[in-house]
This record gives sequence, structure tokens and C-alpha cells, in this order.
Amino acid sequence: MAIAAYRTHRADRIVAEVNNGGDMVGATLRMVDPNVAFTEVRASRGKVVRAEPVAALYDQGRVHHIGIFPQLEDQMTNFTSDIDRAAAGYSPDRVDALVWAFSELLVEPMNSEGLYEFYRHQAKAAAQRSKPQPAQTVPQPGSVEWFQMLAALNKQG
Repeated sequence: MAIAAYRTHRADRIVAEVNNGGDMVGATLRMVDPNVAFTEVRASRGKVVRAEPVAALYDQGRVHHIGIFPQLEDQMTNFTSDIDRAAAGYSPDRVDALVWAFSELLVEPMNSEGLYEFYRHQAKAAAQRSKPQPAQTVPQPGSVEWFQMLAALNKQG
């Protein structure tokens, strides 16, 4: 079906998420048409986070639909940041496909995005490992507190 749509609409390429299908997605496409232009994408962030840049394109009026797409539009109107796919009884597959396509075509990658993501994950992991400690006061040299600290250190050592 993807190859038929690719040919019918004279598309430039097929963009497919390969997280669960791995190499099988590309291999299946190549069995039908060895010359099909194909870009594989991998989801490393949640659907809502991936959709934010595309939602911004809609907000800016840079994207609109020509025609009627009732299933897609239903998914789009029900797609919220707190969507519960199990409770909804479906995964917003059409919205996800739209987000991947627009991301490939219209969303410009952020400079050093990989480094940004690396530091974001590091900060999240660090926050989970330990809680911030209260600030320690440091006595100034020559103060009463400084002399008390020296005396305490001399007794220990």
C-alpha cells in the first residue's frame, strides 16, 4: 500500500518509523520496489514531544490541509499532552505519521540537538540520583568561625 501511494502521488520518498520493525520495514519496501526512496526514522522521544514542533507550524499558519481527512482530524483533535492510549483504545497512528512526514519536510533540526539531548538526559539522571544538598557556609580567614574550624581540625589530626 505504501508503494502504491508513493507511485500514485509521485512522492519523493517514504518515511517510516522502524523502532519495532527494524530492518524488516526497508527490506519489505525493497522487495516490492528496489528503487524506492526510503528514509527510516527511530522514535527516541514520546509522541507528544515529537509533535510539538509540528504543532508550532500549525499555530504559525504554515500548515493547512486541502481536502477532508476525518480519521486524521479526529485523532488530531483528541491528541493532547496527557493522552492515554490504553484508555482511548487506540494509538494516534495517523497523527504520528503526519508528525514524522512534516518533521522530515519542514522542521529544521536544532543546531547541536544531539548534544542538547545528551545533557538533558544527564541532568534528568543526576536529578534522580541525588537531591540537592543545602549550601555549606565557608568561614572567612581571620574570622572567629575560621579559628574555631582550625582548632577543631587540629584536635582531629
